Amino acid sequence: MVKTMEIEVLGRALSTLPADDDHPYRTGPWRPQTVERRVADCEVIGDLPTDLDGVYLRNTENPVHPAVSIYHPFDGDGMVHVVGFRDGKAFYSNRFVRTDGFVAEQKAGGPLWSGLAEDPAKSPTQTGWGARGRMKDSSSTDVVVHNGVALTSFYQCGDLYRLNPTTLETLGKAGWNGRFPSDVGVSAHPKVDEHTGEMMFFNYSTQAPFMHYGVVDDEDNLVHYVDVPLPGPRLPHDMAFTENYAILNDLPLFWEPEALAAGKYAARFHKDIPSRLAVIPRKGNTSDIKWFEADPTYVLHWVNAYEEGEEIVLDGFFQMDPEPPSGGGTIYQRMFRFLDNELMGPKLHRWRLNLRTGQTREERLTETTSEFGMINGLHGGRRHRYAYAATALPGWFLFNGLVKHDVETGNEEHYKFGEGVFASETAMAPRVGSTGEDDGYLVTLVSDMNRDCSECLVFDAARLADGPIARVQLPERISSGTHSTWAPGSAIPDWATADDPATAIGL
Repeated sequence: MVKTMEIEVLGRALSTLPADDDHPYRTGPWRPQTVERRVADCEVIGDLPTDLDGVYLRNTENPVHPAVSIYHPFDGDGMVHVVGFRDGKAFYSNRFVRTDGFVAEQKAGGPLWSGLAEDPAKSPTQTGWGARGRMKDSSSTDVVVHNGVALTSFYQCGDLYRLNPTTLETLGKAGWNGRFPSDVGVSAHPKVDEHTGEMMFFNYSTQAPFMHYGVVDDEDNLVHYVDVPLPGPRLPHDMAFTENYAILNDLPLFWEPEALAAGKYAARFHKDIPSRLAVIPRKGNTSDIKWFEADPTYVLHWVNAYEEGEEIVLDGFFQMDPEPPSGGGTIYQRMFRFLDNELMGPKLHRWRLNLRTGQTREERLTETTSEFGMINGLHGGRRHRYAYAATALPGWFLFNGLVKHDVETGNEEHYKFGEGVFASETAMAPRVGSTGEDDGYLVTLVSDMNRDCSECLVFDAARLADGPIARVQLPERISSGTHSTWAPGSAIPDWATADDPATAIGL
């Protein structure tokens, strides 16, 4: 079906980026947007299935101001993109997350906080957020949907910003009836159990006990919050859960203690320190935590966990080299080696944690390098067979292909995008009335540098290698980004009854 795209401009952000910008992560596939747009009825190449029903949301680091001195691609302001599907049609919108930092810098007309690769002591303002403090809470890392509302988050901890999941209007911050831990904030990657409606989260900081874990119920109440004492400041990024437990981690890539004592934040891999995995009952106390030791590595993202007899089975991406050698080069080359999956070599890996003996068994599930794994959300915390992940362009933080891992048989199915085409983290959308784990669709946003355009691609999850079955046309080539999520229409208030699904939510 081909139609004329009617584009509504919703807003514009003030940008002071240079017209001749040459930063590798503010140009090309990472060229940021400044205009917020909405398309109520997108042009579609192919046919959208009518049993694809819900919204795909993706967060993006989208800078509008230069750095104080050195820009890191994770410093960009949060911008969320949504593609909604209902009745065989699609709508699209993109909006900035109106964080306190974004609003303040729009008023100031320039940067007010030092970024990840900069000295916090040289920040124009000595207030701020983050695990280390004195950073801007850009809320640009992750996005989930809980209790009918989209929540954006920052990977070094901060506020959770509440967004209407269809219009992307910023609705303020999560408060949890006055119990939000605003002194530390919340890390990216809170986990929502689609069966119970509970959301589990963690945070971390440079102050003892260095980590906390909490649970928010299906009515947005903080019902559990406990200390998770660590030996010192750490850099956890993700967590996992099962039906009865949460799994946290203490991994040997963290801020160098000597540098930290001098006010510097240099991450190093301590290869002689084992990985430690913490298992805590969902509403357990600090004294209930069981620690398991494993081979030293860093795991940026876990895939899923589930209980099998007396064991917890945990799948994630084991980095073969968490701190690749710098090899000299420019400051950008040294800094961006931590973004190069080809160098770090993350591979799908399985840990078995025996709750009775306290022993850990490990096994490599594939020799394929991949990352950013997602599953059918209905299998979150339950046994899974399939993991959908991204392959990366060597030397860059860009996704050039998709892989479907079958963790039971070891088989893999691959799809490669053409040269110059880069995807987003790919969400799995179960078909309405689905009967199998891969009975549904894969949804991702792509930026095509050859045609200077972006599309939302839809694949049959059972036949990834066949390629997309539909291509939703977007009004602008969008910037590459990080994390995404899928929310079925049944999780969005008023979705099924609203005349216009793009304005469905009733809050």
